[in-house]
Amino acid sequence: MTVSPNLHPRTLPQPRALLELIKPITWFPPMWAYLCGVVSAGTPILPQWPLVLLGVVLAGPVVCGMSQAANDWCDRHVDAVNEPYRPIPSGRIPGRWGLYVALIMSALALAMGWPLGPWGFGATVVGVLAAWAYSAEPVRLKRSGWWGPGLVGLCYEGLPWFTGAAVLAAGAPRFEVVMVAGLYAFGAHGIMTLNDFKALEGDRQHGVRSLPVVLGPEVAAKIACTVMAMAQLLVIALLIIWGKPWHAGAVTLLLAGQVAAMRVLLRDPKGKAPWYNNTGIVMYVTGMMISAFALRGLGVM
Repeated sequence: MTVSPNLHPRTLPQPRALLELIKPITWFPPMWAYLCGVVSAGTPILPQWPLVLLGVVLAGPVVCGMSQAANDWCDRHVDAVNEPYRPIPSGRIPGRWGLYVALIMSALALAMGWPLGPWGFGATVVGVLAAWAYSAEPVRLKRSGWWGPGLVGLCYEGLPWFTGAAVLAAGAPRFEVVMVAGLYAFGAHGIMTLNDFKALEGDRQHGVRSLPVVLGPEVAAKIACTVMAMAQLLVIALLIIWGKPWHAGAVTLLLAGQVAAMRVLLRDPKGKAPWYNNTGIVMYVTGMMISAFALRGLGVM
């Protein structure tokens, strides 16, 4: 008689899988955007370094990490098709542990946001609610190729930038700061659309109407490139109007580099999307910091 091996299903998550669940590689954009907000505020930074450090940790490992855990939990059926090796569908994080991690980190985010004052705490509440609205039923804005990337772009670039500026200024950011942060958040819609290319098959099967699914990779890539370029052209125009031609020139050079990369992307959108994320996006976020220094100059004039 043949004896089958006794398989013991895992009851506790692997520590390494927990780190993989909150995806450290995704923390950089909101951390960078928060620092852009800090710089753009135009107030002394060193005396307030504890708030800077707290905000960076909150924006990246905590809020962004929480959003990744929530998304993986809510997407576990889709990931079973697209990426079955991920922590939850692979069984390395069993049962409801993915949900528990997301809920605990949501509470941690709110606790850490409280010392940042009313503006910082309010932005933290918005970020936590947006993370769940993006992934969880019945809202699940991820199903829309327009609302989903727009919300993520806002939370990755615009909201952290606004928060960093508000915390350092101890009040509402200046109009110029809000405008530039909003434009870079708008441009990030294109970045998030390109990120959807990796999940085409699973999204089709589970009713996620991303732009690559609804419009096809070629049209979606053209829209993404147009949105990213348009946002930066408007930033350049504003910097010129505000008397910052050197900063505007630097952002223009970076945009020219992105346009060259976009030409490569559009030849093979699905195949080149990961490559563009490692090239064009670096130039995009570099332009963000240059714009932040331009705004800082406006604040101390």
